[in-house]
Amino acid sequence: MSEIDPKLLRDIIMDHYQYPRNHELTNEEGYLSKHMASDSCIDDITVQVKLDQDTIQDVRFDGEACTISTASTSIMSELVKGKTTQEAKEIIQNYFSMIDQKEYDEDLLEEAVAFQNVGKQANRINCATIGWKALRDMIKESEGQS
Repeated sequence: MSEIDPKLLRDIIMDHYQYPRNHELTNEEGYLSKHMASDSCIDDITVQVKLDQDTIQDVRFDGEACTISTASTSIMSELVKGKTTQEAKEIIQNYFSMIDQKEYDEDLLEEAVAFQNVGKQANRINCATIGWKALRDMIKESEGQS
């Protein structure tokens, strides 16, 4: 893992918190939807994904969420859009490895590396992963897994 300026990481997180991308749900047909709520935080969000065969066409989310949850879900929504579900699963796996303080491919994660130190703060792990878990679950469901 390369050393990235902590101020830059904070700036990325704050930008995605103040101006979250894809932060609006849709009633359009063809979206899978997953509601996620935290027992330990205010996080209560719904994530939507639109798949076209094995490609992620769109990802959206909304709800009440803390800074970390909002920013990480915003980054995730941008990162996986246009990717195949296989590519998205690899990105998700690398993200969880990073959170778990294990080896990961930082080039694959792009701005999501802003959360590289969250694993050191146990109380923030769920915040940083709640949207990612929703997407992971919806991809598994779309592939007939549970």
